[in-house]
Amino acid sequence: MDTLIRPAAPGDLAFLMAHDLHVAPSELDQLIHRGRITIIEAAGEPIGWLRWNLFWDNTPFMNLLYLLDGHRLKGHGRALVNHFEQQMREKGYAAVMTSTQANEAAQHFYRHLGYQDIGGFLLPGEAFELVLHKAL
Repeated sequence: MDTLIRPAAPGDLAFLMAHDLHVAPSELDQLIHRGRITIIEAAGEPIGWLRWNLFWDNTPFMNLLYLLDGHRLKGHGRALVNHFEQQMREKGYAAVMTSTQANEAAQHFYRHLGYQDIGGFLLPGEAFELVLHKAL
């Protein structure tokens, strides 16, 4: 796997705006400047990203891990998560969290990486949202 994992830069905003439709462009811009988006590249082109924030203002929470079509199931997601976890260890955090809907295959990916179910919630009209935790 010949990839580069790096912090998102202002020049990545157009790429993120085209693909990350869950967040307003102004918020993406702020997250880039706060160092809370990590880009993975292959052959010099972005192929995915990991976006995070703090849960309860003290626990790193992966809000989104996304790989473009054609780049999934090749170890890129694992590489992004491993990179994120290492960064959080270096920052002194003891644990990380994420969530995924119960009808999504991502729950199995996270469990395979050592994440454990710690609860969840149900929003009207949505599938059950699983919350997962991993001690670092």
